[in-house]
Amino acid sequence: MPSGASWIQKAMWIASCVAWRPTVLHRAFRLEKALDTPAKIFYKYEGTSQAGSHKPNTAVAQAYYNKKEGIKRLTTETGAGQWGSALAMGCAFFDVELKVYMVRISYDQKPYRRILMETWGAKCVPSPSPDTKAGREMLEKWPDCPGSLGLAISEAVEDAVTRDDTHYSLGSVLNHVLLHQTIIGEETRKQMEMADAYPDIIVGCIGGGSNFAGQFLPWIRDKISGQKPDLRIICVEPESCPTMTRGIYAYDFGDTAGMTPLLKMHTLGHTFVPPPIHAGGLRYHGMAPIICHLYNLGLIEVVAAPQTAIFEAGVKFARTEGIITGPEPCHDLKVAIDEALKCKESGESKTILIAHSGHGHFDLSAYDAYLSGKLKDYALPEEEIKKAQAELPKVPAGQS
Repeated sequence: MPSGASWIQKAMWIASCVAWRPTVLHRAFRLEKALDTPAKIFYKYEGTSQAGSHKPNTAVAQAYYNKKEGIKRLTTETGAGQWGSALAMGCAFFDVELKVYMVRISYDQKPYRRILMETWGAKCVPSPSPDTKAGREMLEKWPDCPGSLGLAISEAVEDAVTRDDTHYSLGSVLNHVLLHQTIIGEETRKQMEMADAYPDIIVGCIGGGSNFAGQFLPWIRDKISGQKPDLRIICVEPESCPTMTRGIYAYDFGDTAGMTPLLKMHTLGHTFVPPPIHAGGLRYHGMAPIICHLYNLGLIEVVAAPQTAIFEAGVKFARTEGIITGPEPCHDLKVAIDEALKCKESGESKTILIAHSGHGHFDLSAYDAYLSGKLKDYALPEEEIKKAQAELPKVPAGQS
């Protein structure tokens, strides 16, 4: 920020850093017509940011505060590449060096995300990588490992703790990240008020939880206070990475190597490596502790969706609303369409709000696989989950 700037100059500087806000709330009229449903469908679209998703809402803030603290370099992980590209943009704004450990399967599936990061000045390597002890150990055990967010976090944290000029930056799960993202829901409340509407159902995908928590946390206070006790908040996760629907609620590490503090969350086990689905941003073994707590209180619902079904919904959305949706928010679309069709059967005119986290312009290979009939669903045997959960850390009695 310019020194000695007037409040107007300061306001203009801040506005330039978050130029994509506010994002637009849309009414999905064409989708409603195609479904022949009495439901009213709204979607808050975060794909208009420079990086194409909700991630800059926290990336710019984290880059700014690290720069202010005198940090020269950041490390991070990324799944689908949306977080890595957003942080690369934020670091470019404030002249901070960045190294991104990108989950190998997404590094191979989504090369343009890597190019985007590099264009903004970041260095991007596939994870597992030979650059860290955690990466080398995994490559030795499993040379063709597709990687996971948990492993990429291990590499980024290890990198950061070995250098005095470096901090680690996380794009989801933790409280400060979810707080940054609540700008989404706060804007939506104002916009829905302008439209003289209030949601009966709010739907969003969850991987670490920041996007959907950013939408629903500003609404859930109405449910907790009793003002809107019937408000339904539906989280959607992949069937092949069913953290909430098949995980257990326990203390676990946020990363594969066990370098992070323990988090009380639903988990598949920190050593779990999910199947190589295209929704790379949802391939995480754990979940935001806030979301897990709200789920345990019965305030939110969770459902799991298969890969082929979510792309079917994504294609329907593209052919009605014109937006090519990322694989992650395609999960929202699938469940929102299901709920709209239930309204068609019952004749109810419910209002459905979708937390649409971003576009899929760099995910066209996934759409190609779906359209050509090559996309498949992945069965997840229970023994794989049990094997990973057997390695959960032991927590002393009375502390769980």
